[in-house]
Amino acid sequence: MDDVEAARRGDSAAFERLVGAHRRELYAHCYRMLGSVQDAEDALQEALLGAWRGLAGFEGRASLRGWLYTVTTNACLRMIARRPPRMVSPDHGPPRGGTDDLGEFMTEPVWLEPWPDDDPEASYQRRESVELAFVAALQHLPGTQRAVLILREVLAFSAAEVADILDTTTASVNSALQRARKAVDERVPATSQQAELAALGADGRRELVEAFVAAFERRDVPALLALLTEDARFTMPPFPAWFAGREDIGAFAFTSMFATPWRLVPIGANGQPAFACYQGQADGRFVLGGINVLSLRDGRISAISAFLDPELHRFYGLPELHASER
Repeated sequence: MDDVEAARRGDSAAFERLVGAHRRELYAHCYRMLGSVQDAEDALQEALLGAWRGLAGFEGRASLRGWLYTVTTNACLRMIARRPPRMVSPDHGPPRGGTDDLGEFMTEPVWLEPWPDDDPEASYQRRESVELAFVAALQHLPGTQRAVLILREVLAFSAAEVADILDTTTASVNSALQRARKAVDERVPATSQQAELAALGADGRRELVEAFVAAFERRDVPALLALLTEDARFTMPPFPAWFAGREDIGAFAFTSMFATPWRLVPIGANGQPAFACYQGQADGRFVLGGINVLSLRDGRISAISAFLDPELHRFYGLPELHASER
């Protein structure tokens, strides 16, 4: 008996063998659709439960992978209909000029979240498809356009296959793709982060990471600002406040951010340089306080996205205390 037939008869181990090879890519698909690792986890669970219950409807005329993407995409579309789109801080309001009021933590699910890298061998195209700017741009599309763009451009399904997945026509898919491409192209930088990193080269990437860690750990504001573009942005969801430009970022670093010591551990997120940031406490411990993701332009840092939500940090499997305290 093959795994499909065994799973139809209620063999959960056979079902896991069927979906196991696709689970991570389906999770990434949910993330691109929803802009949130937490929502993506919920949508994937809903999709796999639906696949388990609906396996009798899989007739084998299409590939199992295509059928799983049908179930998963539709689970994401249902979630999009129920929840507001995820946003980045500039979508929420203008930058702050002062550093004394960051606003209240906005705990409702409104912010774009970072994607934890766990595959250093991932292809260039796969890394581009989870870059923060690209995923943020996707959230501005209607759900169906979002699905069409991802399925066609990222996952390379044919227009006919996407029409089957979305229960529509090929002409509708092609029309939606054209509109989605135009909308996304208006929101993403001309150069991808993968191209920026490639231009830096291995030595340049290492030097940038080392310089960023040193500036943070020394609480050296001039050294930090020297790494930034003139129009750099610093965001810190779930705080609504964000800062634009070296001058205001420097003022925030001097008066607030560097008021406590930090220890940084390089990690990966969204195919971009990222850091687990451990904040010094009064008792001398360094406790996980945020995940910083860097965006680059022409060898400098154009954005620091500091994600402070403790609920998000668990998806990275990071220890609560810095290694020096464990």
